[in-house]
Amino acid sequence: MSDAPKAATSWERVTILGVPMDCVTMTEAVLIADDLVRAGRKGAIFAINPEKIIAASENARLLEAINEAALLIPDGVGAVVAARLGGARTRRRVPGADLMPELCALAANRGYPVFVFGARPEVTPMACRALRDAYPGLKIAGYQNGYLSPADALALPARINDSGARFLFVGLGSPQQELWIHDNLPKLTTVNVCQGVGGTLDVLAGRVKRAPMAWQRSYLEWLYRILREPARIRRFPRLLTFAYRVWKEGVSLDAAPGIKRQ
Repeated sequence: MSDAPKAATSWERVTILGVPMDCVTMTEAVLIADDLVRAGRKGAIFAINPEKIIAASENARLLEAINEAALLIPDGVGAVVAARLGGARTRRRVPGADLMPELCALAANRGYPVFVFGARPEVTPMACRALRDAYPGLKIAGYQNGYLSPADALALPARINDSGARFLFVGLGSPQQELWIHDNLPKLTTVNVCQGVGGTLDVLAGRVKRAPMAWQRSYLEWLYRILREPARIRRFPRLLTFAYRVWKEGVSLDAAPGIKRQ
């Protein structure tokens, strides 16, 4: 990757059921992350999908964390469709599972150290090895699985600071990862970009299989996951609630917000 121009510091934002989402492309999301590092700013990146929108409308702390994030990527197809209904120009998802590898490619090229936090004890080192294999030159300054003692949890921010990491990937599941990032990002002195990555570490480690590309391009990844993991059908009522409330309450298109500073 050659030196790219700075990302624009503003973009189109929609509000869906009181929850903001930024209408960016994958390229723009990567440029915005790079701009945060270059400018010495600090910010969180969260994925927005229908289930998280409903959860945030019911959880004031989660909504606060989302509102304070630097970038809210359009991860779920339902959220993208709702944004279009609100008049946004967005056309494609920016899945968090795809953004993390793109940011690792950027980090390898720029020399930005990264820290990986989350997943089961056997998964985290496997995911890190997969990243090193995929992106030669990537400096993984440290990693920590998601199962910590209270003492280790208290010491983790200092460990991350000592590592010198510029990018931090947190895979604790939602809303735990958003709340952890919101509470701890102010304590992190070297981190510029902190992304909540959900189950992406399991995918990188080969423990979870993503939908084939044809399903992803057809916006049916959610259906593939339900077919492979029938227990996910329990989440379906929230999707119905989302669709009904969007139809009833609508979507608003906001002025471009710019990058929030921590």
